[in-house]
Amino acid sequence: CLLTGSNRGLGRELVKQLLGGPRPPAWIFATCRDPEGPRAQELRDLASRHPNLVLVKLDVANPADITDAVKIVEGKLSGTGLNLLINNAGIYAPVTLDTVDSEEMIRAYKTNAVGPLLMAQAFLPLLKKAAQESTDKGLSCSKAAIINISTVLGSIGKTSESFFKPVISYRCSKAALNMLTKCQALTYGETGILCVALHPGWVKTDMGTQEADLTVDTSVRGLLSVLPILSEKHSGSLLNWEGKAIPW
Repeated sequence: CLLTGSNRGLGRELVKQLLGGPRPPAWIFATCRDPEGPRAQELRDLASRHPNLVLVKLDVANPADITDAVKIVEGKLSGTGLNLLINNAGIYAPVTLDTVDSEEMIRAYKTNAVGPLLMAQAFLPLLKKAAQESTDKGLSCSKAAIINISTVLGSIGKTSESFFKPVISYRCSKAALNMLTKCQALTYGETGILCVALHPGWVKTDMGTQEADLTVDTSVRGLLSVLPILSEKHSGSLLNWEGKAIPW
């Protein structure tokens, strides 16, 4: 399993709960922009106690970082495939239609939409290998899957309900991520790879702020309970942390 944006919030909690689960992955690759920095101290503490946790330097907006990360992951996997890619890294700015500029729009797209696109392209051979090696029928996260962490704020159908938070660059980039997920499902599904977008809820994190509804623990427990039930019927869908479908 590989997760982006692992040094804080949802990403870090996903790593912790995957490590503490009844059947932890043989390898967890936790990526962040600065694994040696002060914000990754908790990740480093976890890695010192769990030999199956590997920290990898990766900025998803930097294609060279992605190339380097593939080599590190390939080296650890020793010829086996990667079962699960969780594109969790994301950025968020409180901009409105009046205040957003072209630089902020491009910045959001590079991390929130282009990053997951490039990650899937780069790790596709390892995901395909996992799918080919699996004896599971159909599509599943235990076989091979790309999970894009999205948001209900990227749902065009739900926009009027949540527009009290305009966050224009975030919304537009996540709507693009939702379209990417659908396109990935139609393309990669043929090779045995499940592709789903998940909304983790409005979570009390640096990004979600403390006024949010859900604790990080509750959201991640929900997400990790949804992953095992995902199948081909969910491929290309946007679901929330309880497994309920969200309209596009």
